[in-house]
Amino acid sequence: SFGGFLGLGESYHPLPWKALVYDTRLEGYVVDIDPTHLENAPRHGADEDPFADPAYGERLRDFYGVR
Repeated sequence: SFGGFLGLGESYHPLPWKALVYDTRLEGYVVDIDPTHLENAPRHGADEDPFADPAYGERLRDFYGVR
């Protein structure tokens, strides 16, 4: 999530699974995405469910160029 203060006004930027790389040394996922690119990424607020729209996942894959 980005922005906000004390949980208010945050925006969430979901990533497609194929954009994530698991690093066993860190025991977590790593992404190589420029922050300025992420600023223009599809996002949603905490009280929204964008995945209720079947086309949302397609827009994410298109934005990040993964299939």
